[in-house]
Amino acid sequence: MPIYYPILTHIDIEETRRYAGIAKTPNFKTSMLQKVCTEAQILVSPAASWSIYPYDALTGEILANVPLQLSAKSITKHLANATQVAVLAVTIGETIEQAITDSFAQGRYTEALLLDAAATTAVEAAADQVNALINQQALQVGLASVFRFSPGYGNWDLVIQPEILKLAQGSSIGITTTPSCMLMPRKSVTAVIGLVPNHSQTNLQHSNNSCTNCCQTTCHARKESKNDPNI
Repeated sequence: MPIYYPILTHIDIEETRRYAGIAKTPNFKTSMLQKVCTEAQILVSPAASWSIYPYDALTGEILANVPLQLSAKSITKHLANATQVAVLAVTIGETIEQAITDSFAQGRYTEALLLDAAATTAVEAAADQVNALINQQALQVGLASVFRFSPGYGNWDLVIQPEILKLAQGSSIGITTTPSCMLMPRKSVTAVIGLVPNHSQTNLQHSNNSCTNCCQTTCHARKESKNDPNI
C-alpha cells in the first residue's frame, strides 16, 4: 500500500472561482481569490493512499481478501473492461477545515466560502497527482487506466464509502467516515480507477472526469462547468 504526499505548488485560481460559483462573475476581485488560494496552499497537508486489486468485470467484484461486490450500474459499466482496479483515498487534512469553520464563526462569510472552494480545488489537484502516478504504474505493466470514479457519481450510492475507504486503507492517512457515510476530514475523496489491457481501449477511457458524471445536479461547480452540456 503506497502512501504519497502530493506537493501543491499552487492552487488554481480559475478552478477555485468555478467551485465558488463565480466563474461567470468576471468583476469579482482576483486579488481576493489570489489571497485565499495562497492561504489555502499554506494550510493544506495533502496525503494519499491506494491499493491495487484484481477485478472480475463479469461479477462486478473487487477481489480483495474480502471481496467487495459493486452493484451500481454506473460503476460496473465504467469498469466493464477492467482486469484490475486501483482504490485510492486522498485528503488535505484538518487544518484548513478549522480555518474555514473559524472564518464562518467570525462572520467572514465571503472569505470562508472562497477558502472552502480553494480547499476543494486543492484536494482535486492532489487526487490528480495520485491518478497520474497510478497511470504510470499501469503503463509499466501493459495496462491503461480509465478516469477515476467516486461514490456519489452516477447512481453509485455513498453507502459504499466505508468499504471503499477500507480497501484504500484511508485510515492510514487519517480519513474516517461518519454514520451517514461522509468522509472526515471533509475535504477528502475516495475513488476507483479501472485498469484495462492496452488493447481494450474504449470510449470511456477518453471521457472527461466531469460534472456530467455526478449526481449533484444543483452543485454550483456543475452549473459553472464548461464540460456540462446541460448548462
